[in-house]
Formats: sequence, structure tokens, C-alpha cells
Amino acid sequence: MKKIVFFIVMAVCAFGVEAQITHTAAGDVDKKADEILKRAAAKMSSSVTFDVKAIVTNAEKKETANAKAKVLYNKGRYRMTMDDQILYCDGSATYHWNKSTKEVVVNPMDASGVNLMNPGSILANYAKNFRPKYIRTEQDGTAIVDLQPRNAASYHKVRLFIVEKTGLLKKMEVYRYDSSREEFTVSNFVTARSTDSDFRFDAKAHPDVEIIDMR
Repeated sequence: MKKIVFFIVMAVCAFGVEAQITHTAAGDVDKKADEILKRAAAKMSSSVTFDVKAIVTNAEKKETANAKAKVLYNKGRYRMTMDDQILYCDGSATYHWNKSTKEVVVNPMDASGVNLMNPGSILANYAKNFRPKYIRTEQDGTAIVDLQPRNAASYHKVRLFIVEKTGLLKKMEVYRYDSSREEFTVSNFVTARSTDSDFRFDAKAHPDVEIIDMR
């Protein structure tokens, strides 16, 4: 189980890594997609907590990892807890704390500002970083919107499943050029309280943990 959790955390950390492929699709924001995404962005404007189930599949469409995590999010910052690993983001850097190895790896935020573990940031800046396209609305009222990255990336599409009337994000799928896919299903979405300290590793409180700063 620990290897599965580590694999998913590494997939999350790698979301912003650039690929040697440049996406060149054209098109402006369509009105339907814009309306739905603005409603979803407003839903993420305050501090929220939610549970997420992450599934990773390889190019042969076989499931390679499956784990659950709890995410606390607030305006560009987040904390993801998954078993013995915690991933912090304070808006300028990410901190990956592996409790079993007693190590924290610190990395700068991706220069593009796109971090797929940060749905609030994606929704707040979708017009800048993505080309949105409304696909359809399911019978249960779930709208499907695709986001294609404007710049080179390791993925070619992010598919969002959003409750059209309320703007609640239900699921996010990331499609990569190698045919692998990550899927995050959101549940237990509630308003929460948070402070700055919730989104940064506290080195003073954990003096026995080695910090590896890659910035």
C-alpha cells in the first residue's frame, strides 16, 4: 500500500512537468464552458476540505494505483494527506513530507502556475492557462468540460465533471500523451477554516526530519 500511495503522490507532483510536445489547438473560451467554470471557481473561493479518491492507470489501461486522500484548500494553497505522506503547497513552493523516511522534499512551484492538485487555481486561471470546451450535460445534471493546456505539458487534456446548477466539482480526469490517465473523484466537499500554518511544513515542530530543498 505504501508503494501505491508514493506512486500517486509522485504522479501529483509531476503534473506540472513540461513534455517535449507543444499543444497547438486553437479556439477561444466557449460561452457555455465559461459560464460553468465561473460558477465552479466561485465555489472554490473560500477555504474548503474534501476527500478525493485517486486512481492511476497505465498505457495498457490497467489500474496501477488506488488510494484515498484528504485535501484542505484555500485560495491557491492546499494540504493533501494520504496515509503516511503529506503534500503541502503554500502558493510559492510544495513540501512533500514522507513520514516513514523522515524526509521533506521542497520544490518551487511550476513556472506556468498550473498545478493539477490545486483545482481552485485551475478554475481561477482557466482562461489564461487552458482552452475550455463544453462537451455535454448528463441526465443527472453533471456538466462535462474539457481543458486543453495552452502551453507544452505532460498531459493533453483535463476533463472536469461539475454539477451545472451549483458549480460543485465532482471529478477530474487527466489524460497524458502516453495514454495513461489519473482520475480524482471528489466527495465530502464542505466549507472549512484554515490558517497559513496549515499549508507549510513546520520544521521547528519536527527537528528529526531531514529537509531536502530543491529550490
